[in-house]
Amino acid sequence: MKLKFISFILVFVSLSVFAQDAELSVKVSKNKLGVNQRLRVKFAINKQGADNFTPPNFTNFKVVGGPSQSVSQSWVNGKSSFTQSYTYIIQPLRKGEFNLPSASIEFDGKTLKSEPVKIIVTKAVKTPKNPNDPDYIAEQNIHLVAEVSKGRPYVGEGIYVEYRLYFSNNVGIYDNAITESPQYIGFWNQEIKGDGSQIKTAMYNGEQYRYAVLHRALLIPTKSGNLTIDPMKMDILVAVPTGRTDFFGNPITRRVRKQYASAKKTIRAKTLPEEGKPSSFTGAVGEYKYELTANKNTLKANESSELKVEISGKGNLKLFELPKIETPKELEVYQPERKENVQITSSGLKGSVTDTYTVVPQYKGKYKIPNTEFSYFNPKDEKYYTIGTEDLFVNVTEGKELVTNTNPKVNKLDVQTTGNNFRYIQTSTSLEEVQKENFFKSALFYILLLLPLISIPLAIFIGKKKSERDSDIIGNKQRKADRLAKKYLSEASKLLGQKEAFYEALERALHNYLKAKLRVETSDISREKITELLENKNVDSSTITEFIDVLKRCDFARYTPISNVEMNEEYNKAKQVITLLDKQLS
Repeated sequence: MKLKFISFILVFVSLSVFAQDAELSVKVSKNKLGVNQRLRVKFAINKQGADNFTPPNFTNFKVVGGPSQSVSQSWVNGKSSFTQSYTYIIQPLRKGEFNLPSASIEFDGKTLKSEPVKIIVTKAVKTPKNPNDPDYIAEQNIHLVAEVSKGRPYVGEGIYVEYRLYFSNNVGIYDNAITESPQYIGFWNQEIKGDGSQIKTAMYNGEQYRYAVLHRALLIPTKSGNLTIDPMKMDILVAVPTGRTDFFGNPITRRVRKQYASAKKTIRAKTLPEEGKPSSFTGAVGEYKYELTANKNTLKANESSELKVEISGKGNLKLFELPKIETPKELEVYQPERKENVQITSSGLKGSVTDTYTVVPQYKGKYKIPNTEFSYFNPKDEKYYTIGTEDLFVNVTEGKELVTNTNPKVNKLDVQTTGNNFRYIQTSTSLEEVQKENFFKSALFYILLLLPLISIPLAIFIGKKKSERDSDIIGNKQRKADRLAKKYLSEASKLLGQKEAFYEALERALHNYLKAKLRVETSDISREKITELLENKNVDSSTITEFIDVLKRCDFARYTPISNVEMNEEYNKAKQVITLLDKQLS
């Protein structure tokens, strides 16, 4: 009876072991290491009876230990498990990204293979004398990473960069601050507002980490070539374990302050193709719809109508020109009013941009507004598209007739009579004396008599002051520059106290000034281009530096707390730098 029971147990264990599928697995101690560090690789099979294990070809690695073989079998809660493993200690020979090839083993007439493993080898890391050194632990358990959505966009195509702070469960963070914000040279950029500092979990370098998104920004390349995203730098107070516990068994930690920086990123922006580029293309990249509409097609003379040019869709909505409409000279057209309804998302700018023209007809008649075209480049299918509109007609039903001369020999309009233009000549009059008071020796007489004597010295004094003012060349330039600075910064001055709107208006004012003064297109406005253009105009390097610093502070201030006092200071600095530039560019 006892023998039967033992046989039953052995059969049950064998069935439990062979009930699982045979699998050759691989585990590594880490996926990322320095060229001076070592790596443990363990291959394991879950079936008994496997044979003829063949290790992978450790190209780019040196085997410094192993293979060490072990076999284990366990019985837990009525379930049996079996593991046969082969362990190697290897060290990389050089830096790079390598795929550790598959190992193989034979089982039940079949050859089982493990999955390849990606190994990242970096430059040599500084190994502390004591592996429990707090600085070393903080460095190994926290990583500041910049992740870019696309590495090879077209010029004008939107991408985004996301800065993540990864930290393991072995450490805690008590305080952190951004000490140096990233610089986006060669990009139009805008912050993407997130959902706060929510902590999430993810795999990083093959290990489980928690992470927080610190900053996200939309980037649109304004030129082709290799564009660099400089690192973000942070100062973090980290709590690292000391290996000791308190009276209640809680781990004792030690706080250390460390500096972290993300890696520099290089974006390779591609030039838009010249083949198939329409003549109406002005730099629009994305997916768009285009409409030209009028709110009234029938109206009276001197009654206004609105013509609306609207571009809607997704892409670089703020970085191209809208089509211009042409109207007959008999229609009075005012400068268009620009309206932007644009949202910033991780996939780019989304919304619409509209130019609204106010049209006022002067004469009765039917007038034609010719069709227009809008062209854009779609980076998804790498093609140009052109959208055309139909001709619009404005019918003026009431008003003065626009009279044209049918006789080509007479180059004048016919005389038109309306109302009582001609009256009979009056043959008799009844005149009365208008002024009975004698003007001679009256008060007005003496005032007019003395007025020239008083006005002559006054005119001399005023003329002298005017001459002095006209001869003051430096003062005149200063006053002209001050008026120009106030003109461009008028919108920003109205938005003082509203951080986001103020800094957008301030940056737009600086760009508009340069576009007007240097006659450059929007796509050329980058800090490198600004510096080059101003240097070619012989502007002082200190003035150029001040101008670039104001632009940098506009970017930095979008995601840092700013007081009203600091906004006033930025406004005054911008006014001062425009004044200095205008004096040197005039």
